[in-house]
Amino acid sequence: MRKPNDVTLKDAISKMLDVYRLRRKFDETSILSIWPEIMGTAIANRTKQIYIHDKRLFLRIESSVIKNELIMVRHGIIQKLNEHAGSEVITEMVFL
Repeated sequence: MRKPNDVTLKDAISKMLDVYRLRRKFDETSILSIWPEIMGTAIANRTKQIYIHDKRLFLRIESSVIKNELIMVRHGIIQKLNEHAGSEVITEMVFL
């Protein structure tokens, strides 16, 4: 039987992430883990380094052809990743 002050687990975790200011890091980690699923295995296998710093997604891609294609559609990629996170986690993509 539920008590009047009971909270769902989802709400409790969300509140904990906000209270301890871990929300941004949690969203960044979520984006990094979903990269292969969103971009596909061909691009994920050629991504040598990926990290987020100051709302910038840094990528090291081994194929220059794929790098040029990603540059052309960078705004769409940023939009997809931010939609997955549910907030604006990435504002810019930087290719190393």
